[in-house]
Amino acid sequence: MENFEEQLRKDLHQFLLSMKEVDNRMPECPDVEEKWEEIAKAYIPDGIREFQDFPSASLGWMMYIGMAVAKFWDAEWDIYSKIEDLYAYMRDKRGYDAMDEYIREEVLQLQCVDFTVLEKVVGECASRLYNALMHQRFEPGTKEAFNGFVACLHQLYLFGAAMQLKRMGYHMTKMN
Repeated sequence: MENFEEQLRKDLHQFLLSMKEVDNRMPECPDVEEKWEEIAKAYIPDGIREFQDFPSASLGWMMYIGMAVAKFWDAEWDIYSKIEDLYAYMRDKRGYDAMDEYIREEVLQLQCVDFTVLEKVVGECASRLYNALMHQRFEPGTKEAFNGFVACLHQLYLFGAAMQLKRMGYHMTKMN
């Protein structure tokens, strides 16, 4: 599974680099990374339920969540880090189906072209990972299929955070 997740990471990194959405060097933001496990545990029941009929949404929403957590980290982490279930906090604003719009409008405060461009980028990333997952030919309902799904979510979360950090002006460059 580590090889699969590494393939996902490399593919997303190259794609997002080509779109100038991330830097060559990935950001290090331990506060955001530490929230992953808690958010994943809360998200997975909803994500799995939606995956059958809406795989791109099920995957893509996690990228938006990564972006939102990075934004929260930059804005008022002392408040947001104490919210017991950050995923439920976001989901319950408008419901699961409209969580993407809530994050783009209210958290990231995007409008017009930026709103639509981000939707397309996230949609493409989710589609790429969905295709990679399907090419693994995991038998549905198995531990391998579940672990593959989680690997996709993990990379989407991390790259969502990386995209948002770059959008907020955090650039990862090698120090001399």
